[in-house]
Amino acid sequence: MTIDRQALGYGNSDRAAYAADPWSTRGRLYPEDLSPTRSDFQRDRDRIVHTTAFRRLKHKTQVFIAQDGDHYRTRLTHTIEVAQVARALARALKLDEDLAEGVALVHDFGHTPFGHTGEDALHEVLLPYGGFDHNAQSLRIVTKLERRYADFDGINLTWESLEGLVKHNGPLLTKKGAGTRGPVPQPILDYCEIHDLELDTYASLEAQVAAIADDIAYNTHDIDDGLRSGYLTFDMLEEIPFLAGLMAEVRERYPNLEPSRFTHEIMRRQITRMVEDVISVAQQGLSVIRPKSPTDIRQANRVIATFSDKMSETDRQIKAMLFKHIYRHPEIMRIRAGAAQIVTDLFGAYMANPKEMQSHYWVDHIAGLAEAARARHVGDYLAGMTDTYAISAHRRLFDRTPDLR
Repeated sequence: MTIDRQALGYGNSDRAAYAADPWSTRGRLYPEDLSPTRSDFQRDRDRIVHTTAFRRLKHKTQVFIAQDGDHYRTRLTHTIEVAQVARALARALKLDEDLAEGVALVHDFGHTPFGHTGEDALHEVLLPYGGFDHNAQSLRIVTKLERRYADFDGINLTWESLEGLVKHNGPLLTKKGAGTRGPVPQPILDYCEIHDLELDTYASLEAQVAAIADDIAYNTHDIDDGLRSGYLTFDMLEEIPFLAGLMAEVRERYPNLEPSRFTHEIMRRQITRMVEDVISVAQQGLSVIRPKSPTDIRQANRVIATFSDKMSETDRQIKAMLFKHIYRHPEIMRIRAGAAQIVTDLFGAYMANPKEMQSHYWVDHIAGLAEAARARHVGDYLAGMTDTYAISAHRRLFDRTPDLR
């Protein structure tokens, strides 16, 4: 019996002409038989959720080390929130929700333990060997490092999902081949030699909504976690007109609301206003370019899913506040210095004696590799670590491990 997947509505059949079409995907690097019950983008999303890399996100830092408390966001809960917002935006704009959700779920796979601190430390020690970029590392994970299937390394995502992973923040190359944000990481260039992701064009609108959903999610939940931690106060929020307006709305409607509920009422309004702003801007942009296909989106030479000028200024103000009061707080900087030391120490130890990477599947032959190749494998191993595993590994190898509390 043959199942007509499209007739049954598998894969979000109510899509606009400019939405990515799961029935005409550009395919996978390794061709596979079609699923009778799921679109290719649904299969991508499911594969992403079942990876080891996805599970590891639950013990990777977003802003606050997990030891600080059970209720702070981790990289996993952040990712889930991004996926929720991305799906809401995709639905409003009649996009393929599964592709938008998949890009959101995979976008942080390459992050190291200890958040951006770990990434900065790993980039520093890997500079002589090409440096480290979490976006390029995400691509390495889904095309090479995940080892689940008999027929290929990685998880063999569709071209559209890989494009969204690599280009959700915009083109990496100009039309003349120059890097738009500096040199393109070598792992991305290497992959594009065999599977061209068209680095000089914009990504699908599904990838764009995943990217702006990331901003919406962390702008909101970092304020929430900052208030919980005590690094932020309501008085600090009053300094930003947008947030002050939301607080006034809540106080007028609920004059005697307890602080925890007051915080939640602010946050839910913030998400709503930002989502509505993006939808409005995207609809206006679509009315101007009148795209008839996903290709028209890629060749529009502009971002469609973005904030208005007014909301962009609010976004800038929120980020400035978060940097001032949280990311650069002396206590956070002390913890960051300890986390960076852990990553740096482990890199040195594994380069000196690769056998210490006890669970690495290259461990039996890595010592014989050239220094640059060995360094890249050590970087892969470190990037895949959770916070808890990195701390445990450091305690096993060193007499003293920095206190991250």
